[in-house]
Amino acid sequence: MDTAFVTGLDRVDPADLAAAGGKAANLAELIGAGFRVPDGFCLGTAAYARAATAAGLGTGPDAAVAGDALRAVTVAEEIAREVRAAYAALGPDVPVAVRSSATAEDLPTASFAGQQDTYLNVVGPGALLDAVRRCWASLWTGRAVAYRATAGVDPGGVRLAVVVQRMVDADVAGVLFTADPVTGHRGRTVIDAAPGLGEAVVSGAVNPDRIVVEPDGAVAEYRVGDKATAVRAVAGGGVERTAVPAGGDRCLSAARIAELVALGRQVEAHFGAPQDLEWAFDTSGTLWLLQARPITTLYPLPAPAAPGLRAYLCVSLAQGLTRPITPMGISAFRVIAARAAREAFRAPVADPLAGPAAFATAGGRVFADITPVLHSPGGSRLAPALLDVMEARSAVVLRALSARPELAPRGRSPVPFVLGVLRTLAHFRAPLVLLRALASPEAGLRHAERVGRRVRVLRPLGPGAPARDRLDHAVRLLDGVFPMIPTVVPVAGAGFAGLGAARLLAGPALDSGAVHDVLRSLPHNCTTEMDLQLWAVAVRVRADAASAAALAGHPPAELSARYRRGELPAVLARELDAFLAEHGHRAVAEIDLGLPRWSDDPSHLLGALANYLRDDGGDPPDVRFARGARAAEAAVARVVDRVRERSAWRARLTALALDRTRRLAGMREEHKDLLVRLLAAARAELAAVGAELADRGLLDDPTDVFFLELDEAGAALDGVDHRDRVRARRDEYTRELARRHVPRVLLSDGTEPEAEPGTGPAGADGALTGSPASAGTVTAPARVVLAPDGAHVEPGEILVCPSTDPGWTPLFLTAGGLVMEMGGSNSHGAVVAREYGIPAVVGVAGATERIASGDLLTVDGGAGLVRRG
Repeated sequence: MDTAFVTGLDRVDPADLAAAGGKAANLAELIGAGFRVPDGFCLGTAAYARAATAAGLGTGPDAAVAGDALRAVTVAEEIAREVRAAYAALGPDVPVAVRSSATAEDLPTASFAGQQDTYLNVVGPGALLDAVRRCWASLWTGRAVAYRATAGVDPGGVRLAVVVQRMVDADVAGVLFTADPVTGHRGRTVIDAAPGLGEAVVSGAVNPDRIVVEPDGAVAEYRVGDKATAVRAVAGGGVERTAVPAGGDRCLSAARIAELVALGRQVEAHFGAPQDLEWAFDTSGTLWLLQARPITTLYPLPAPAAPGLRAYLCVSLAQGLTRPITPMGISAFRVIAARAAREAFRAPVADPLAGPAAFATAGGRVFADITPVLHSPGGSRLAPALLDVMEARSAVVLRALSARPELAPRGRSPVPFVLGVLRTLAHFRAPLVLLRALASPEAGLRHAERVGRRVRVLRPLGPGAPARDRLDHAVRLLDGVFPMIPTVVPVAGAGFAGLGAARLLAGPALDSGAVHDVLRSLPHNCTTEMDLQLWAVAVRVRADAASAAALAGHPPAELSARYRRGELPAVLARELDAFLAEHGHRAVAEIDLGLPRWSDDPSHLLGALANYLRDDGGDPPDVRFARGARAAEAAVARVVDRVRERSAWRARLTALALDRTRRLAGMREEHKDLLVRLLAAARAELAAVGAELADRGLLDDPTDVFFLELDEAGAALDGVDHRDRVRARRDEYTRELARRHVPRVLLSDGTEPEAEPGTGPAGADGALTGSPASAGTVTAPARVVLAPDGAHVEPGEILVCPSTDPGWTPLFLTAGGLVMEMGGSNSHGAVVAREYGIPAVVGVAGATERIASGDLLTVDGGAGLVRRG
């Protein structure tokens, strides 16, 4: 029966989430598709709204007050009458399940599983109405409120419907996932089963049987649980937990497993996405589908470019970027990657705007299809070796993949791969640049300076340039990245070649501790130079009372707005102008040209300056940096002296090699700075394009252009309205910003190799392990920072973060230590930490989840260990 407030489940509109909530909408969809679902009805959200008004609740009420008020509210008689009538239509005093169905529940992007309450085996109209009130109140439990806050759901817009369904007299019940929820493997079915009602499994009250079924139907694992408790219905209403004798048999026969797997595949095929099912076999052996919701925790898959199992490396994560990249930022990388494929690998690219075949995206991140590299005997060795010093955890995963037959090297000879690498290096004259830099560091530095000048003159077109010309110029700037930037890398490479030679020459005299000392406070590092310049700005600003007061008394966003209006104190404005003239092209997450540069919005810098003004203890960073340089020179002398005890000529060569290391290795940041300068110039052109499109009414806001791709921007200039597409992409981008976990390596079947059993880090005595990055030991409170914008690190605290890029490094100046989830010994964060002399451990899996702000940590940067306490 359908009335003003009640609708039969078979009559609910699956698209009307606002009236029925997510659970009822999903059940209606399943019923309409012909699945065996217990019949029942839905008390819509209009009834909740009436009850909330009667309880005196406004928008976004206090959770505790709302819950108590809704539990005590009197259900309006017209609502109660409709509920009683719908219940009677199911049969006299039939046992029912009363389940919450919130408007933010069982959605494609967030399941909200278990956040509201369910009441089982409810018997009688009075008990039913009481269960309805308790369902309404469960919208405001602490866990539900916290979950919505985490998911960014507006509390004022949430409503709750109630689903009432005939109870299934369950013999055995449980849950089923049509993809492995831990490893992500698509097509692998995972089943948990226990006797009685599924509540025992869902609530975690029992160790259920666990069954894993491979895509071909083979049962890969059947682990019998102890199933010590069963939840069963009680005559007259309610449920009870009963003890079950230990050593029970399997819950599911092979036939029932096959029936469940088939059901899961049918439901997944219907919704077109992996599903989480609740199911039950009744006492007659009939299988019932109780619920289906999307598995929202799975990482999305790249579109495969070729058949068979493929392996993808997350390039943006390897570059220290955990957040998603804007669509225009991804489009820019397609152009850069297309030029790289043509020049470095001689691979034809049909459309540069589409990128090369190996270019892939998923979840707003950039991936590279590394399957051909793994298949190559040479590539499968070289790629992990390179990642060892850049992103060590990824290197571990890649080595493990070689054990998979589908991804193992094919052939025995690495010669073809090596020849290809040599051709690429020769194309960019890398060996010549490297050898010249080794012979004369001054010549290497002059070469890098010449390339830098060529980049600095590439600027946006002048005022009045047509938008189409600006778009074309942006593409030319991006297309010019790869031919130019790789010519600088060999200069820093010469420094690390010197370090490698010194290790061979010095042997045990140059151990890992000495290497850390040698690499401290390297000159010619544009990032550390930038940070020290910002510290110098803080010193000068502190001396001006008006400027210091402005930084101490106003939030960074307000100061940024005042800066753009020309209202900052004169000293602060002048210092900021000078700093931005040199470094305004930089930003947090700066490899995404879709994000504002510091010259667009200096809020982050102003926040960093305010933080520096609070640091009035200990040696300032410039003093520590100078002390680190002296310590490094002393370390070089010690190593050379130790080698001289064995061989004078080895000592001379060691001294020469370490001299090259000190003078050139700091240039490792130069190519990144030049890349970001080109991205900033391209961004400026695209921002002007966005302004014109907004003026023409084709975009709602000029910045919407960064949620288009380059070809779409061109179509917009031709009059195509992309506003709906932009809105959808902004919503998706916002959802991805909340994602905490991004896989380093992802397989095309959905598997995250690092999530498989036996691949996690193991530490002694409960210590977290990672890669040694900067030697030294420090004990201090942790400060977990997920994004640097607006972050505050008290002087001496240990910064714990997902990853870093130059936008993070102003925080390093006051941090006492560093723990990073990403990176290797030569990653950006490791290099900067060494240069500032702060102990650091990188590549610590799950650090931001396993450590909380305020935890007392001991960071041993030489051993790669992080201990609590």
